[in-house]
Amino acid sequence: MQRRLLLQASRVRSFVAQPVFSKHFSTSVAEISPSAVPESACSKIHAWNQHRLTSDQLQFQALATEFARKELLPFAAEWDEHKHFPVDVIRKAANLGFGGLFCAQDVGGSQLSRADGAVIFESLAYGDISTVAYLTIHNMCCSLIDRFGTTEQRKDWLPRLTSLELLSSYSLTEPSSGSDAASLQTTARQVHGGSDYILNGSKAFVSGGGVSDVYLLMARTGPLGAKGISCFLVEKGMPGLSFGRQEDKLGWRSQPTATVILEDVRVPESNLLGKEGQGFNIAMTGLDGGRINIASCSVGGAQFCFDAALDYVHTRKQFGKAIIEFQSTQFKLADMVTALQASRLMVANAASSFDLGAPGASASIAMAKRFATDTCYDICNDALQLHGGYGYLKDYMVERYVRDLRVHSILEGTNEIMRVVIARHLKS
Repeated sequence: MQRRLLLQASRVRSFVAQPVFSKHFSTSVAEISPSAVPESACSKIHAWNQHRLTSDQLQFQALATEFARKELLPFAAEWDEHKHFPVDVIRKAANLGFGGLFCAQDVGGSQLSRADGAVIFESLAYGDISTVAYLTIHNMCCSLIDRFGTTEQRKDWLPRLTSLELLSSYSLTEPSSGSDAASLQTTARQVHGGSDYILNGSKAFVSGGGVSDVYLLMARTGPLGAKGISCFLVEKGMPGLSFGRQEDKLGWRSQPTATVILEDVRVPESNLLGKEGQGFNIAMTGLDGGRINIASCSVGGAQFCFDAALDYVHTRKQFGKAIIEFQSTQFKLADMVTALQASRLMVANAASSFDLGAPGASASIAMAKRFATDTCYDICNDALQLHGGYGYLKDYMVERYVRDLRVHSILEGTNEIMRVVIARHLKS
């Protein structure tokens, strides 16, 4: 059973045994300073949820919480400010099994379920959404190689990827094809009389672009439409592969984002993942898992902001009393925590449906992604509002979570496309 994670978790001071929320749904409240961390920073999943988690998941939660508290939260503001990609910290996560959560153990993976992963990514994202979001993308790439790769590809690539010796990126979106992914124009033409492919085109908004070592990239090998798309493993350093400038983004500033440019890039047939024409199916399989992951990150970020707001309203005084004493504040907090809990449970349900291969799993995942990303952004925005003018300052941490969460309604399929997915299932 997941020995590496469990052995590591057993050495971690148990936060599970601590009360997650006190009478104010958090541990004791300290005097708030601009850079203060919510007192509940080590206890993200409140007691209402512990009954539904397995003993393993409680240990995973404790392990991820400890990592987020020590390795992410204290440095996230600096990484955001300087657009620093903390590769050294990301590689530390591999020592805990976080580099290949869903991969088989024979290639260094932790072989966990998506339900386990949702608990872990929520806990990690509490400390830094941006960095953890990249880790979710890397895990998505690893899981696709594990599922669709040949024995040789799995043995060659995954030990180095699950250990985070190599970093990976997912490359589907193009400058002229976003939501309409099946219209992509990047081409892969097999060399006449040979087996290699020549790739030409470009990919946009690639997380890890220019830094990652391998790009799981979709290109057209056949006719227009989804059935003409294949998936390739493109290695950094291949002649003809280059990168655009690093994008200057509103959020997700601790991870690089760049255009991937392919000009007569020669890729060996051994780097074709799956069969010709299977690429779109591989891409959509990856996005189902990615939507669960990004929704989980949204819940973790919203939990942080809720905790920060809750602590703040107990210490901020106006009109002679703490603003928690005003019924309007109490009602706002009640709505926020209800929405947060609803998001968490929808994500958990989506993860379980994925694990079980349940009918309509893609629709359940689309519902959870649409609901959790929109709702959790609103929770973060409400938390900023409760901070008043201070919430708008970078001295406080809530504004960074608002910026980081905004893109979650766009990536892994826009939330408008999530509605399309849901509607298709209703019609079928």
